[in-house]
Amino acid sequence: MGIAYKTLPQEVEAGNVLLLDDGKVVLEVTNVEGNRINTVVTQGGALSDKKGINLRGGGLSANALTEKDKKDIFTAAKAKADYVALSFPVNGDDVRETKTLLKAAGCDAGVISKIERAEALIEETILDIIEESAGIMVARGDLGVEIGDPQLPAQQKRLIKLARSNDRIVITATQMLESMITNPIPTRAEVFDVANAVLDGTDAVMLSAETAAGDYPENAVKTMHDVCLETEKNPIAKVSHHRLHEHFKGIDETIAMSTMYAANHLGVKVIAALTETGKTAMWMSRMSSNISIYAMSDNVQTLRKVTLYRGVYPCGIEKSSANDWSQVNETVIETLINKEVVENGNLVVLTKGMYKDKSGGTNMMKILRVGDANY
Repeated sequence: MGIAYKTLPQEVEAGNVLLLDDGKVVLEVTNVEGNRINTVVTQGGALSDKKGINLRGGGLSANALTEKDKKDIFTAAKAKADYVALSFPVNGDDVRETKTLLKAAGCDAGVISKIERAEALIEETILDIIEESAGIMVARGDLGVEIGDPQLPAQQKRLIKLARSNDRIVITATQMLESMITNPIPTRAEVFDVANAVLDGTDAVMLSAETAAGDYPENAVKTMHDVCLETEKNPIAKVSHHRLHEHFKGIDETIAMSTMYAANHLGVKVIAALTETGKTAMWMSRMSSNISIYAMSDNVQTLRKVTLYRGVYPCGIEKSSANDWSQVNETVIETLINKEVVENGNLVVLTKGMYKDKSGGTNMMKILRVGDANY
């Protein structure tokens, strides 16, 4: 069997275990002769072209970015992508290289780092990757193959917690509703898997083959949607101790955290955040509340990006040239009424900045009651 990974014979030795196609086929290396790797099949199965190969325990030196990946970055730039997923990053340098290439292509897409390699789980390494990324994906297929499935649940919880505590997006993916590729309903275990990811604090759950090649794509999406909504009603999903004992980095973050505290203790119906970049909405979404957050902006790219933030809804609003803040407040309330998310008597917490068009300028919070004569 031929492989495209030319340096593999130099990276393995007798006793190593190679896993093909997410571990469906398992080979044990007996010896290496030049460019030939002799193995014994310890777990057989069907194998087709272009399937992945992993070394149990990690350690392969393959670059995160292939030459094709580098070309694809320019394609992403032309498509004005909001996010670019980076497969198999080993450390923060891989993310930094991707960001440099994106910038050179004239693209400011955020990098979602897919955590798939055992080496990436080292504490210092994963924190560096998270710091450099817009978010991470818990890519359970390749990661489980490298570290072993028994370790995967604890690592999923750890990665979600690390991402959220560092104000980053986190996506949970791989085989969440695998049986629905060929069946119209999920297994109970799959329902629990989706629900547990929600309770862990994930921002998003992802389908792959279920919708890309499955027989019941609509059923799969509806099933996942329904499970997520029902799980979020659980009191556990509404409790958060995010940054409870920490100092905040700036005025805008302080306003965001104060807003969530007020909303959780006052019976607020909706939170509205006037935002240029979506950062205020991001901070808010790190705290569990089950209160809808509307990120209001006239920046289309910001509105697209915030769709990955848990509990945040994009809301287009025209840029106001008025200096009368009561008029701005009224516009926000009218917009929410038109969306049928509030009614008379509901409380709304609004955050905004004194200076329009200034990133990081959020410095005000106001509590409004829908239907009041003056806002």
